[in-house]
Amino acid sequence: MLNDAQWAALEPLVHACRPKAKTPPQDLQRTLSAILWRHQNGAKWRAIPDEFGPWWRAAQIFIRWARAGVWERLLALVQERGVQLGMVFLDGTNMRAHQKAAGAAKKGGSATERDGREALGRSRGGYGTKACVIADGAGRTVAFRLAPGQAHELPHAVPLLDQLPGVPLWVVADRGYSSHGFRQHIRDVGAKPAVPTKRNEAPTRCPNWIYINRNRVERLWARLKEWRAVATRYEKTAASFTGVLCLAATLDWIK
Repeated sequence: MLNDAQWAALEPLVHACRPKAKTPPQDLQRTLSAILWRHQNGAKWRAIPDEFGPWWRAAQIFIRWARAGVWERLLALVQERGVQLGMVFLDGTNMRAHQKAAGAAKKGGSATERDGREALGRSRGGYGTKACVIADGAGRTVAFRLAPGQAHELPHAVPLLDQLPGVPLWVVADRGYSSHGFRQHIRDVGAKPAVPTKRNEAPTRCPNWIYINRNRVERLWARLKEWRAVATRYEKTAASFTGVLCLAATLDWIK
């Protein structure tokens, strides 16, 4: 359950970004604790212990707030503590999807269109989702983007950079983001790229004393994947899975 210190940090942010219904949710601290318990343990909603209140209330609030973008706004609010832009890091990872993650409503389209909309696809690692993150100099999440599991990370790099609150000094990424066009875009916005080249590309400058710091974003993914519902995707919709990621990242910011 959320301790008093965590709730003291979260409460004003939650009230600032939650939907303003006529009747506020009952016992919000206990309900959020139930939501956190479920995602940290990867359990079914019905498995939430009775001490956290009715399981359906936690499920209802989480799904409604995910659709309304509340969890993304919560992450944005906690970032007002200060995003460090000396270096920023780009990285992507694959999450295997549980069998329960399939079956979202088609909404008039085909199954293929639905999977593209819900960021689900089949890669060499199996059926899952590709999640791309941009992290600040302290290794904390700034923003996420989701794609089907077989998608490449590079198309999401520029949209992630656009979500930064300012211009960084260095943009650090691995060879998956190697592109002379992307490096030029980084220079055009006023930053410096630290992205190593592939073997079939002409070499370019990538200072080792900068690139060595890329382990910060790898450690970020390691912390986030301690949540069972991040390491394995259980959510049917991209909105709900984004909510899980943003909630885990928010707790990482205030720990």
